[in-house]
Amino acid sequence: MASSSSTSIAKKARSKAEADFATWLMMAKLGSFDDLPSNAQKFLTNYRARLEMMSEAESTGLAVREVYGAYYSEMGGVGAAPEPQARKPTAEGNKPQPAPSATRKSTGPMIRKSLPALLIFASMVALIVTYRFLTH
Repeated sequence: MASSSSTSIAKKARSKAEADFATWLMMAKLGSFDDLPSNAQKFLTNYRARLEMMSEAESTGLAVREVYGAYYSEMGGVGAAPEPQARKPTAEGNKPQPAPSATRKSTGPMIRKSLPALLIFASMVALIVTYRFLTH
Protein backbone atom coordinates (compact mmCIF):
# COMPACT_ATOMS: atom_id res chain seq x y z
CA MET A 1 0.00 0.00 0.00
CA ALA A 2 2.83 2.39 0.85
CA SER A 3 4.41 1.73 -2.52
CA SER A 4 1.15 2.56 -4.30
CA SER A 5 0.85 5.80 -2.31
CA SER A 6 4.48 6.67 -3.04
CA THR A 7 3.95 6.02 -6.75
CA SER A 8 0.83 8.18 -6.78
CA ILE A 9 2.64 11.02 -5.00
CA ALA A 10 5.57 10.67 -7.40
CA LYS A 11 3.31 10.89 -10.48
CA LYS A 12 1.49 13.96 -9.15
CA ALA A 13 4.72 15.64 -8.10
CA ARG A 14 6.36 14.95 -11.48
CA SER A 15 3.39 16.31 -13.45
CA LYS A 16 3.19 19.41 -11.27
CA ALA A 17 6.95 19.97 -11.50
CA GLU A 18 6.96 19.76 -15.30
CA ALA A 19 3.98 22.09 -15.64
CA ASP A 20 5.21 24.61 -13.08
CA PHE A 21 8.74 24.77 -14.46
CA ALA A 22 7.43 25.34 -17.98
CA THR A 23 5.16 28.11 -16.65
CA TRP A 24 7.98 29.74 -14.67
CA LEU A 25 10.30 29.61 -17.64
CA MET A 26 7.71 31.22 -19.91
CA MET A 27 6.94 33.93 -17.35
CA ALA A 28 10.65 34.66 -16.97
CA LYS A 29 11.07 34.89 -20.75
CA LEU A 30 8.14 37.33 -20.86
CA GLY A 31 9.80 39.56 -18.26
CA SER A 32 7.88 38.53 -15.15
CA PHE A 33 10.80 36.92 -13.29
CA ASP A 34 10.38 39.26 -10.29
CA ASP A 35 6.70 38.29 -9.98
CA LEU A 36 7.55 34.61 -9.45
CA PRO A 37 7.70 33.05 -5.97
CA SER A 38 11.15 32.95 -4.39
CA ASN A 39 11.48 29.17 -4.80
CA ALA A 40 10.69 29.49 -8.52
CA GLN A 41 13.29 32.26 -8.85
CA LYS A 42 15.85 30.01 -7.14
CA PHE A 43 15.16 27.09 -9.50
CA LEU A 44 15.34 29.37 -12.55
CA THR A 45 18.56 31.01 -11.35
CA ASN A 46 20.16 27.57 -10.97
CA TYR A 47 18.81 26.60 -14.40
CA ARG A 48 20.34 29.66 -16.04
CA ALA A 49 23.69 29.12 -14.32
CA ARG A 50 23.83 25.54 -15.61
CA LEU A 51 23.13 26.68 -19.18
CA GLU A 52 26.74 27.87 -19.37
CA MET A 53 27.99 24.34 -18.64
CA MET A 54 25.43 22.11 -20.37
CA SER A 55 22.78 22.03 -23.06
CA GLU A 56 19.33 23.52 -22.59
CA ALA A 57 17.74 20.06 -22.58
CA GLU A 58 20.11 18.78 -19.87
CA SER A 59 19.64 21.89 -17.74
CA THR A 60 15.86 21.71 -18.12
CA GLY A 61 15.81 18.04 -17.18
CA LEU A 62 17.90 18.68 -14.10
CA ALA A 63 15.76 21.67 -13.07
CA VAL A 64 12.54 19.67 -13.42
CA ARG A 65 14.16 16.88 -11.38
CA GLU A 66 15.00 19.40 -8.61
CA VAL A 67 11.47 20.81 -8.58
CA TYR A 68 10.06 17.28 -8.63
CA GLY A 69 12.17 16.34 -5.61
CA ALA A 70 10.94 19.37 -3.70
CA TYR A 71 7.31 18.71 -4.60
CA TYR A 72 7.61 15.02 -3.74
CA SER A 73 8.69 15.93 -0.21
CA GLU A 74 6.01 18.63 0.13
CA MET A 75 3.30 16.18 -0.93
CA GLY A 76 4.29 13.71 1.76
CA GLY A 77 6.70 11.47 -0.11
CA VAL A 78 9.20 9.72 2.14
CA GLY A 79 12.89 9.66 1.29
CA ALA A 80 14.36 10.59 -2.05
CA ALA A 81 11.92 11.03 -4.91
CA PRO A 82 11.90 7.89 -7.08
CA GLU A 83 13.04 8.06 -10.66
CA PRO A 84 10.14 8.16 -13.11
CA GLN A 85 9.23 4.71 -14.35
CA ALA A 86 10.34 3.85 -17.85
CA ARG A 87 7.58 3.40 -20.38
CA LYS A 88 6.37 -0.13 -20.81
CA PRO A 89 7.78 -1.90 -23.85
CA THR A 90 5.55 -2.10 -26.88
CA ALA A 91 4.35 -5.32 -28.50
CA GLU A 92 7.17 -4.92 -31.02
CA GLY A 93 9.81 -4.92 -28.29
CA ASN A 94 11.72 -1.96 -26.92
CA LYS A 95 11.65 -0.07 -30.19
CA PRO A 96 10.46 3.49 -29.49
CA GLN A 97 7.27 4.58 -31.16
CA PRO A 98 7.67 7.35 -33.76
CA ALA A 99 6.01 10.66 -33.12
CA PRO A 100 2.44 10.82 -34.46
CA SER A 101 3.40 13.47 -37.01
CA ALA A 102 6.09 11.16 -38.39
CA THR A 103 3.77 8.26 -39.13
CA ARG A 104 1.98 7.97 -42.40
CA LYS A 105 -1.29 6.86 -40.80
CA SER A 106 -1.62 10.07 -38.80
CA THR A 107 -1.93 12.25 -41.91
CA GLY A 108 -5.35 10.75 -42.61
CA PRO A 109 -6.96 11.93 -39.36
CA MET A 110 -5.20 15.29 -39.71
CA ILE A 111 -6.75 15.76 -43.15
CA ARG A 112 -10.11 14.68 -41.78
CA LYS A 113 -9.86 17.20 -38.95
CA SER A 114 -8.83 20.09 -41.20
CA LEU A 115 -11.43 19.29 -43.86
CA PRO A 116 -14.44 20.42 -41.77
CA ALA A 117 -12.60 23.64 -40.90
CA LEU A 118 -11.91 24.23 -44.59
CA LEU A 119 -15.55 23.57 -45.46
CA ILE A 120 -16.74 25.97 -42.77
CA PHE A 121 -14.35 28.64 -44.02
CA ALA A 122 -15.45 28.12 -47.63
CA SER A 123 -19.11 28.28 -46.59
CA MET A 124 -18.55 31.53 -44.71
CA VAL A 125 -16.80 33.08 -47.70
CA ALA A 126 -19.67 31.96 -49.95
CA LEU A 127 -22.22 33.48 -47.55
CA ILE A 128 -20.35 36.79 -47.40
CA VAL A 129 -20.04 36.96 -51.19
CA THR A 130 -23.73 36.10 -51.58
CA TYR A 131 -24.76 38.70 -49.00
CA ARG A 132 -22.69 41.42 -50.67
CA PHE A 133 -24.04 40.46 -54.09
CA LEU A 134 -27.64 40.60 -52.91
CA THR A 135 -27.27 43.89 -50.99
CA HIS A 136 -25.70 45.79 -53.90
